[in-house]
Amino acid sequence: MSDDTDLSPAAAYAASRRKQGYPVFNDFAGLYSFGLDDFQVRACHEIEDGRGVLVAAPTGSGKTIVGEFAIHLAIATGRKAFYTTPIKALSNQKYNDLVARYGASNVGLLTGDNVVNGEAPVVVMTTEVLRNMLYASSSTLTGLGYVVMDEVHYLADRNRGAVWEEVIIHLPESVSVVSLSATVSNAEEFGEWLTTVRGETTTIIEEKRPVPLFQHVMVGRRILNLFASSDVDAQAGFVKEGALVNDELMKIARDDWASSRMRDRRAPRGAAGQGGPRQPGNGRRVWIPARPDVIAAMERANLLPAIIFIFSRVGCDAAVQQCLAAGVRLTTAEERDEVIKRVDGACRDLSVEDRHVLGYHEFLDALSRGVASHHAGMLPAFKEIVEDLYVAGFIKVVFATETLALGINMPARTVLIEKLTKWNGEVHADLTPGEYTQLVGRAGRRGLDVEGHGVVLWQSGMNPRELAGLASTRTYPLKSSFRPSYNMAVNLVHHFGRARSRELLEQSFAQFQADRSVVGIARQVRKAEDAHAGYVEAAVCDRGDFMEYAGLRNRISEMEKASARDRRADRRVEIVASLEQLKPGDVIQVPTGKFAGPALVIDPGFDPDSPRPYVLTVERQARRLAIIDFNRPVVPRGHMRLPRGFNGRDPQQRRTLAMQLRERVKDMPHDREVARDRQTNDPLEREIADLRAQIKLHPCHECPDREDHARWAERAFKLSRDTDGLRRRVEARTNTVARQFDRVCDILTALGYLDGDTVTDRGRRLMRLYSELDLLAAESLRAGLWDQLNPAELAAALSALVFEARRADDGAPRVPGGKAGEALREMAKLAGELQSLEREYHLDFLRLPDPGFAWAAYRWAEGDDLDDVLGTVDMAAGDFVRNMKQLIDVAGQVADAAGDSPVRTTARGLIGRLKRGIVAYSTLD
Repeated sequence: MSDDTDLSPAAAYAASRRKQGYPVFNDFAGLYSFGLDDFQVRACHEIEDGRGVLVAAPTGSGKTIVGEFAIHLAIATGRKAFYTTPIKALSNQKYNDLVARYGASNVGLLTGDNVVNGEAPVVVMTTEVLRNMLYASSSTLTGLGYVVMDEVHYLADRNRGAVWEEVIIHLPESVSVVSLSATVSNAEEFGEWLTTVRGETTTIIEEKRPVPLFQHVMVGRRILNLFASSDVDAQAGFVKEGALVNDELMKIARDDWASSRMRDRRAPRGAAGQGGPRQPGNGRRVWIPARPDVIAAMERANLLPAIIFIFSRVGCDAAVQQCLAAGVRLTTAEERDEVIKRVDGACRDLSVEDRHVLGYHEFLDALSRGVASHHAGMLPAFKEIVEDLYVAGFIKVVFATETLALGINMPARTVLIEKLTKWNGEVHADLTPGEYTQLVGRAGRRGLDVEGHGVVLWQSGMNPRELAGLASTRTYPLKSSFRPSYNMAVNLVHHFGRARSRELLEQSFAQFQADRSVVGIARQVRKAEDAHAGYVEAAVCDRGDFMEYAGLRNRISEMEKASARDRRADRRVEIVASLEQLKPGDVIQVPTGKFAGPALVIDPGFDPDSPRPYVLTVERQARRLAIIDFNRPVVPRGHMRLPRGFNGRDPQQRRTLAMQLRERVKDMPHDREVARDRQTNDPLEREIADLRAQIKLHPCHECPDREDHARWAERAFKLSRDTDGLRRRVEARTNTVARQFDRVCDILTALGYLDGDTVTDRGRRLMRLYSELDLLAAESLRAGLWDQLNPAELAAALSALVFEARRADDGAPRVPGGKAGEALREMAKLAGELQSLEREYHLDFLRLPDPGFAWAAYRWAEGDDLDDVLGTVDMAAGDFVRNMKQLIDVAGQVADAAGDSPVRTTARGLIGRLKRGIVAYSTLD
């Protein structure tokens, strides 16, 4: 038996922990009134053994307990722990949870605009804050032992995902990383990457939910099982892929489809339009219940509390109003009084005027009835009230957008989804299996419910089998969205130099995934090379080098194809040129197609890309032709006068004019294409002739098996072409992130931000600018675009860096005039120049600044009341506060980056002007 002295320090530590039976974990587990699941125990043991972990588990399975153990271990061993989250609301929630356990003196909060006890042994923060700490080499990192990355699957987020990879790559080796993820199909791949960049990391995958989830469809007022009663797993609440669908639902779908095919689709008297439900079948459409009826049905089935997902902010608020109008009340008198007391206390600092603007009394009325909405357009403080009251059991139904599914602790007994499509900013797209899983994963409260329920409201045209596919697909792939930004580049070069930075970026998950795909392509290349050798061997000829002979034939074939393509292109140019010369009244001969023959041009309809002449044929057909109807240039054969106001849709007018056309063309000779001398490419023809002569002289030309050999040789040539394409794909994937980094650095060098491995004074300004339009902000500072602005004007200008309209068709926004308007115009011009520069370097990072929030920012900074500001912009209070928070954040960055310019003082003064009213009231958001 080996002695512990033979072990490394880390292994010895782990061995001692195992001998002692994991004392820290045992102490931690005693804090809970319930036993921990196996996956939680295994993950905690791995952490106490000194390893990092990746835990991938369903929503609501309790994976955050693993992160909480890392914090407990840090405190027990005298080290620091950071708990990172993707959004401020989650940070606030986790901060409150940890304060309740460890006390306010031991827990801090950092969310960009809030600093609470930042040097505490446990600090909760957004992931961006930790990234910024790492680049700034903050002293707060001293003594850091553990970092918990909650919702780490966010690294797939297109806009913010890179931050997670930056943090994972740059954290000191001494820090253990505890990664918590939703269930993803490639967790092993992600865990393998974590091991590559962080050292020993254990991947723990839990697919079983602690609370079984049952899937239903609400048809009218009936709630039917989605899956067949014969499926044992589905009946136990654990659905497997390929589960059978309930036959009754399939019959309803068929009947509903049949009813949609009927000619008379009007609702009969007394049907849904009159408030009476209709049962499906017999050619009638399925009645879709109103939201109060949905709630009533769920209450009867004991399915409350529930979250009803409506993928529209307006829809969520409208649903609450419908419930109020219908007199819905889900609370007792005692609960109502307690809700009013709590809400009044939470909003005591909100002025009477602002309460009126924000619809406070309607908000309170709904809450007192046990109904609420929850979406990003709400005032953050109102959202926090909804979350608190829901967790406390006072709110029974929440109408929410999908943002509620992003990790906020609001589990329900039931989740109902109104529609299986949502607006993604461009189109109404179907929910993905991952999105569906994330939403219904909220159903089933651990410790409160023995089962959870996912319900989908029946909609016309629904396919139960497609829904079953969503419900039985458990996982979705995690794909990196990493790319090096301008700010990232200057920070990396400053700390590590360009060569080392390139190496670090090659460690990204994005490159890891690209390289993994390269492995598969490289395997295809090797197989192709083996097959190619076999084809060449099969083409061996005893009379000479057949591949050389086949090469001559192949060159001739390629040259003849190229010559034919050139001739076709020349012919098309000639045809288009002839159509361009046509005039109304020209008589032409349509050479081919359905309308071949004599025709009279009514309208030339010329377009250089797609000419479409409108003609009348002798068969009295008025049609627009296309270039496909002309296989040769067309020449007018005569001209006729068109009657004034000719209408091709009038049969009589067509008949009269067609008769005149027939008389005009009957004596014309039959149109034949005249062969024309065409200039040939003499050098090309001579080269082809030389190759043909070489072929005839080649010894393989007289081989009796020549054509058999040629077939094998042609296969070899084709395979070689395909293999070259595979090699190009390998080259395109290899070092993709590093090549992108090189292009970013080349732009920064051209603009004077980098000089080799040196970050210039200009570059050091860029190091402090983290906004999406980081380079535009730096260039605006350099150009002095903001030097002459007062605080309100600067607010308007900076708002364009952070604001982005939710809809592309919002129209031209109102913007301030004077210096603010001029600054916005100059910023747009500068952004256009930078985009042109990016195109030269094959990059596409920057967008144009969006002035859609400029007027609101300007007026708020000028001191206008909330009512006046919101009255001039189409924006919800929550959006207004969130945009203001982002504006305050970027103003702070600009102040830090401005150096001795007048912008520093102006930006700092601006922050004070913006932090007032409901913006200041949103304390921990």
